[in-house]
Amino acid sequence: MVIIPAIDIIDGKCVRLTQGDYQQKKIYNENPLEVAKTFEDAGLKRLHLVDLDGAKAGAVQNWKVLEAIAGNTSLVIDFGGGIKTAGDVDIVFNAGAALATIGSIAVKEEYTFVQWLQHYGADKFLLGADVKGEKIAIGGWLETTDVDIYHFIEKYMGHGVQQLFCTDVSKDGKLEGPSIELYSNIINRFPSLHFIASGGVATIDDLYALQKIGCTGAIVGKAIYENRISIEELRSFHAGN
Repeated sequence: MVIIPAIDIIDGKCVRLTQGDYQQKKIYNENPLEVAKTFEDAGLKRLHLVDLDGAKAGAVQNWKVLEAIAGNTSLVIDFGGGIKTAGDVDIVFNAGAALATIGSIAVKEEYTFVQWLQHYGADKFLLGADVKGEKIAIGGWLETTDVDIYHFIEKYMGHGVQQLFCTDVSKDGKLEGPSIELYSNIINRFPSLHFIASGGVATIDDLYALQKIGCTGAIVGKAIYENRISIEELRSFHAGN
């Protein structure tokens, strides 16, 4: 299982929100490149970079942060937040992202997303699903749809999507542990999917639990910044995999 550390960006700075609330913002570092280099030095290979300004504005904003990290580390970066047009997708790839992270567009504008999958290749996208119960939530989690997570996954695997991360929005940023049961159900139904867990990871034991059920990756954010999981623990987990 690959550990994928998360860096969330507002105003070019590394921050974390609690449950997607911009009012509950905490700045952890003024320099995201410094944070990314710490992860690279620990032997980690991937990075989940989220443009929170972009998500709010509906267009990519912090591409210069992506460019700096991509240009000065060898991390494989997936970048999301505000990708609404093919122009945004181009910006993200031109700035050095290996993968474009897509969420609400896949729910609201299926035709557009399928066109991107055909044009750029399905292997260039990481599909993100925010889930409440077993239904997809969108719009910064304010809106729960009647779209079933299993139907959603099945549909896009049919279009060639290979990687998906799933965030249980009731857990995110709360450090209460991940949604093992939900993730097990998804993995059992779609054994060939590269399934990445996101949200709720609080301790290194949570990572071992996710590995045990068959997750191919886990996104970790707040637990690192709040020193619940040390860089040394991440290093040894990575070395043991």
